[in-house]
Amino acid sequence: MSTTSLPSSRRRAKGRLSYNRFRAFLVACAVRPEARLWQVIQFALLHAVLWTFILINLKAAQDVHMDVAEAWGWGQKFLWGYGKHPPLSGWVAGLWFTAFPAADWATYALAMATVSAGMVLCWLTALRVVDARRAFLAVVMIALYPIFNFKGFKYNPDLLQLVTLPLLVLAYLNAFEKRTWQSGILLGLAGALALMTKYWVLTMIGAIGLAALIHPERLRFLSSPAPWVAIATMVAAMVPHLVWLADAHFVPLTYAGDTYSLQDKSQVHQLVAGYVLHNFALLAVPVALAALAMALVPPWVKLLLRAPLRIVTRAWARGANAGVNVSQALNVWIIQSIVAFGPPLGALVFSIYMKTDWGISLFFLVPLALVAIPTLRVQSAALFNIAAIWLVLSAATLAASPLIAAREMAANVGNTATYGARSELARKLTQEWHMRFASRWAVVAGTMESIQPMVFYSPDHPAAFLPLEPWNSGLTSLEDIKTYGFIGVFDPTDGRLPAFEKWVSEVAPNAERMVMSMRRFTNGKAGPSMNWNVYIVPPGK
Repeated sequence: MSTTSLPSSRRRAKGRLSYNRFRAFLVACAVRPEARLWQVIQFALLHAVLWTFILINLKAAQDVHMDVAEAWGWGQKFLWGYGKHPPLSGWVAGLWFTAFPAADWATYALAMATVSAGMVLCWLTALRVVDARRAFLAVVMIALYPIFNFKGFKYNPDLLQLVTLPLLVLAYLNAFEKRTWQSGILLGLAGALALMTKYWVLTMIGAIGLAALIHPERLRFLSSPAPWVAIATMVAAMVPHLVWLADAHFVPLTYAGDTYSLQDKSQVHQLVAGYVLHNFALLAVPVALAALAMALVPPWVKLLLRAPLRIVTRAWARGANAGVNVSQALNVWIIQSIVAFGPPLGALVFSIYMKTDWGISLFFLVPLALVAIPTLRVQSAALFNIAAIWLVLSAATLAASPLIAAREMAANVGNTATYGARSELARKLTQEWHMRFASRWAVVAGTMESIQPMVFYSPDHPAAFLPLEPWNSGLTSLEDIKTYGFIGVFDPTDGRLPAFEKWVSEVAPNAERMVMSMRRFTNGKAGPSMNWNVYIVPPGK
């Protein structure tokens, strides 16, 4: 009998064996105590690197978002507050850009480093609630959540909450379990860190407080020193910022109240509906992909042919589940329910302008809340499947990103808000200043949308002055304008132009005025042309 087919059979068997070994190795690393932390860190690092390159390609024809440029500007001075926000996002940006240049790629790397650090913290939080198998499933679901990839491109206080809020929940679960004064100190510091990111985190702090009051084991927690030490620690840690807030006459709070209050009830309803639908659609992505990963567990092909319903039902079973800490899971379910329904209901009651971006920080617990359902059974093969889905989608997006960027640019050829050549304008204005005054350009004045890119892209990195805003960032002042001079930059289509013209006439009636037109060329394709009104005021003598 011929044996010519035996080598190929052995190769196929070896191939199957190697594949099975690799799959078993990945699952083992995800659950073994000595390996699982390092594997999650490696996963987060790979996610950060892949998506940094994806964003570099996707945003090649765009300048960085104004929020990113604003955070960069804040980071040039370490203050206790920056006008409309607490200081932590500025501090983080300042530290990051001591090591990295003011370049587009560095901002995308910062954004992805932020969300990847948040992923690790979400995994550590999950381990307080579920076993390592479910925790790994939850963290990969988070990586597939668009907030942690596509929509996580702009570093700002909203994105930084994906670090500080998971840390806050982790500290709460730790304090709820240990009930010691040491755990209370950690919880208080985590709360202060979150509040130093954005005042919006009061929603999460309130949800945690309500969870502590609602939980069946509340008396054990509330009778311990942990919650009271936490409150005292948080208040003490916030004192420097509270002093700054008082010195600023609480302008950030009054500014938020004036900016986001609405009288039109129909508009409020539309905004709330948009907020709910937007966040539901984003959450549907990781949930659907996790369901697919669990459905593709072998022998899914046979089940598909013989009993297709079993593909779904086999993942659910009654009975005790040692993989879930039900007491801690109850905390997660309560917190997530409150932050999911509380803000939109509050917006309806108090007629608040509800931005979809406000949901960025509030739904990182959804994957954990789902995998913590005790009747759900997570098989080992699902871990490999979800990781493979993440890798395939990330690699495919990386390969397609240049084409996606080109098609987006072609479809939005006249969109100056996205493709306006602000970076080119910043460099041109720097040259104009140097030719006139042979000195550093120190201050740029205008609206946030127009001048924050000047701060980031100009080699001189002038400080931003916003004369039409009710708050002052503290980075520069009217005295600096008189001493160092300034360049005013304004979009002539902006309805606030008359107010800015009036301010310039009062502060610098002899300002040199001109109109500049700029456009960008990317891979030989022209972006939209955009005009700016420019006002050049020389340094004081």
